[in-house]
Amino acid sequence: MPTLFDISFPADCKTLPEGFWSAVDVWIRKPHVVNKRLCGVKETESQNVDRKSLGTLVSGLSDEALNFLHSESCHTETHENGEEWSYHVRTFIPKVNCYGAKQHKEAIVKSKDFGFPQVTFLPFEEETDGQVSYKQSNIYQFKLTGQDNEKWSLELHVLSPDEWFCDGVAYPKLPWLNSELLPKLVRWATKSKTSEFKSTLSLLPVEKYSVMYQQLKDKYKAMVKVWPEVTDPEKFVYEDVAIATYLLVLWSEERTEKDLTDPQSFVDLGCGNGLLVHILANEGHPGKGIDVRRRKIWDMYGPQTVLEEKAITPSESFLFPCTDWLIGNHSDELTPWIPVIAARSSYSCRYFVLPCCFFDFYGKYQRRQCKKSQYKEYIDFISEVSQVSGFSTEEDCLRIPSTKRVCLVGKSRNYSQSDESEAERQRALYIQSRQNAPGVTVHGSNIGSDKHCCHDNTSCGTPGSQWGAGFQPRDKVESVRNCASLPRDLVDGVVLQVARVLLEMEKGSGEGTDGDWNRGGSLSVGEVASLLEQETLQRLKKECGGLQTLLKNNHQVFRVEGGWVHIRDWRDMKPATNVKRKPVAPGALKTRLCWFHTHHPQGCPLQLEQCAFAHGPSDLRPSSGLPKKRKGENC
Repeated sequence: MPTLFDISFPADCKTLPEGFWSAVDVWIRKPHVVNKRLCGVKETESQNVDRKSLGTLVSGLSDEALNFLHSESCHTETHENGEEWSYHVRTFIPKVNCYGAKQHKEAIVKSKDFGFPQVTFLPFEEETDGQVSYKQSNIYQFKLTGQDNEKWSLELHVLSPDEWFCDGVAYPKLPWLNSELLPKLVRWATKSKTSEFKSTLSLLPVEKYSVMYQQLKDKYKAMVKVWPEVTDPEKFVYEDVAIATYLLVLWSEERTEKDLTDPQSFVDLGCGNGLLVHILANEGHPGKGIDVRRRKIWDMYGPQTVLEEKAITPSESFLFPCTDWLIGNHSDELTPWIPVIAARSSYSCRYFVLPCCFFDFYGKYQRRQCKKSQYKEYIDFISEVSQVSGFSTEEDCLRIPSTKRVCLVGKSRNYSQSDESEAERQRALYIQSRQNAPGVTVHGSNIGSDKHCCHDNTSCGTPGSQWGAGFQPRDKVESVRNCASLPRDLVDGVVLQVARVLLEMEKGSGEGTDGDWNRGGSLSVGEVASLLEQETLQRLKKECGGLQTLLKNNHQVFRVEGGWVHIRDWRDMKPATNVKRKPVAPGALKTRLCWFHTHHPQGCPLQLEQCAFAHGPSDLRPSSGLPKKRKGENC
């Protein structure tokens, strides 16, 4: 069978042939990472087979298809007598069910132990009565060729390319296999890196999740249009819909498993915008959200969504003995406390936590010396907290538009209820050990001492039972850390210092100039940082984004692209400049001074009537006097 498409691997690739199978397994088990119209697949059958057994399993294929499957490289004595094939069946789960009751499946045959490893995909459709029909026009095969000193290549073979059928879901377009899938397989095979985390939705039935997610997405998509917060509605609305879907399916499975009838109750600690609380309450689960700061959107939900503005401190005042589940969705400084609060609330209380920022019990989490990523190390720390708190902890990965997608679930305890006293002693001792962690300073706490190892009101010995004494909740007023609150003279000084160096780089060189106007050179953000004093850099490090944010805020002067800083030329209308100059309306009132008119050796490259900024005080809005400077602007 002739090769339809092929891609060569880099000459120095050291991961083959093992990397080929790693890449193939991603496509087999997680096709949704490439085919965005799929929610996933369900593997229903997997076995190693010999030639005779394989023939029985694929007996519905035509002779042409069988010859395609048993390529000439497979005809060896080993294959005749041994179990050298593996046979799998996967069922596609589309995001939107366009197939009704009919199931679309693929039989997958791997041939490993011969010169050229290959995997063949045999799509078929299964009717409700169990009848099977192969989609022979869409049978395809990946083959790895080249070995020893030869260059490796990944080949795509198709049984009947001229008859290929496409519906965009289970059957993608044939050119898509070449342009999208084949390059990704090569990249995955080259990296051949095992993920630190589990596959997504490993604790749930994917089919059930897919159906419910689409229902909730359609139900709550109107929230995107009325979102009053400054955050991106597309991201935050659909992310909370996905988290709500996960919890609803998880709880549904729990009710089935435990033969429960009532919907589970919940409390969302650090609920933020409250949308997750709103969705869960709307779907029939009694509960509430608590956060230190009220959000604008809270007023839009209505009285059925219970949200409380309150600072949460780990203590007897924040235990929930009548609540089934505690939720921590990006709960920051509360994250390590949530398994503890759940454990101390009641023996039956469970929890779900989605860690984001790295916090210990009493401050920022301090990294240990290990080979794990910082994120993996922190997830392991929260898992350790959960285990010590007494939970049989499970880990899963959500399908949300975020790099922090790993959640931890505590559905059951790892000790019997009669051992509660000993379990509490272990919790308290562990928390005390974290007080002494490097970089953590705690005042006025005696948690975990032999005398005070329990958390009830009579034994803790502290008024109000502050077993979280030393914990610092976030401020009620969110601090602005985008460089906008820095002193004006500091910002202006940095801008002038950086601009002068850039202009000096091209002075008189002819390069980087446009006519007689000097456009300056370019510096990396790191090189710009080396120009500044340490005191200035320390102040910028306290701001989100630091120096780069300051430079981007002053976009009238600078253009920052790919980590490089340039002087902006407002005559340049190319898209690469990011900011397009709008024509100045005749008679427009100008409220800010032009930085270039004041500071550039050649002045502003634009004529007075073309520039949106004032060329001198006489060009300013007459009634305003000195201009009111906008946040993040230099002029």
